[in-house]
Amino acid sequence: MDRFLEMKTFCTVVDSGSFVKAADTLGLSKAAVSRYIAELETRLGVRLLHRTTRRLSLTDEGTVFDARCRELLSGIEEAEAEISSRSGEARGLLRVNVPVTFGILHLAPLWSGFHELHPQVRLDVELSDRVVDVVEEGYDLAIRIATLPSSSLISKRLAGTRVVLCASPAYLKQHGKPTHPADLAVHQLIGYSYWSGGDTWTFAGPEGPVSVKIQPWMVSNNGDTCRALALAHQGIILQPSFLVGDDLAAGRLVELLPAYRSIELGIYAIYPTRKHVAPKVRALVNFLEQQLASLR
Repeated sequence: MDRFLEMKTFCTVVDSGSFVKAADTLGLSKAAVSRYIAELETRLGVRLLHRTTRRLSLTDEGTVFDARCRELLSGIEEAEAEISSRSGEARGLLRVNVPVTFGILHLAPLWSGFHELHPQVRLDVELSDRVVDVVEEGYDLAIRIATLPSSSLISKRLAGTRVVLCASPAYLKQHGKPTHPADLAVHQLIGYSYWSGGDTWTFAGPEGPVSVKIQPWMVSNNGDTCRALALAHQGIILQPSFLVGDDLAAGRLVELLPAYRSIELGIYAIYPTRKHVAPKVRALVNFLEQQLASLR
């Protein structure tokens, strides 16, 4: 039995959730799919799938085998893509991880344009504000908004964004404007749980760096939630300009303490260190660098 076909069949069954759907996807008969899985389990000496009349689910052994199969299949696809780089054609599955808000506001409108340029590339875009392990979790590329990229990965700066302290005019009318970062201690603050500084907000002021321990009344792992609360006059936020820039321009939010600036963040494309970068990765990095140039 072709082990590559066994692994591909197994992963397709897992993805589709049924033998019938997997057979349709692979262009095989249901009997053939069932036989491949049965022979695979026999050879390995373990059960990989729990089967009921309604659904399929992975056993513990099946979960481990599924992850390893996907690594191997991805490696084969990557090897093919690397060889095809001689022709410069971008093709194959491209797994991308992007931050939620940035992905919705600035990247979602771009995917169709990338597809038109590179129709042989299949995109799998996951939105998450969690800092993923690109290598361990099998991503081809991740977008990170940070002060410095990881030194163990290849990075390409695509754009930049400024982090802005701001609140709504109605909130400031009721509570007053802070004149120094220390004044934040008596204000309602809304924190971002993935903030690299933890519970400390740091600013560069006329007298040098100023750090303030914050005690927010609410913390969220989503920047849109923080912004919505600020627009509802519920407190002061520290969020990137790509998220609050339009609100500042329209007067819905007001920048605070302009003499005390927070950090500048780079927007990076991060991908695993390899001798040969797959054409699909190179194509996306170049495309995003061009499209996001206006954010610099």
